[in-house]
Amino acid sequence: MASITIRNLDDDVKRRLRIRAAEHGRSMEEEAREILRHVVGEAKPSHDLAAAIRARVAPLGGVDLDLPQREAMREPPIFDQA
Repeated sequence: MASITIRNLDDDVKRRLRIRAAEHGRSMEEEAREILRHVVGEAKPSHDLAAAIRARVAPLGGVDLDLPQREAMREPPIFDQA
């Protein structure tokens, strides 16, 4: 298990942590661990936005779009080296 030291903690924050720990029947250290577990939690899998959108709209059915024909690319400009 790893350990950390928290320096320069505001007195008010320490006081509120002590009160919160007492309310839950824990030590300040255990309360801090619980808060960190809750806030940081386990790593979440990366969010795939495209998959989330697909899953959300899939029940609505699909849409067929008429795509216009592509035109040939125009020639790029030529700049003279004067």
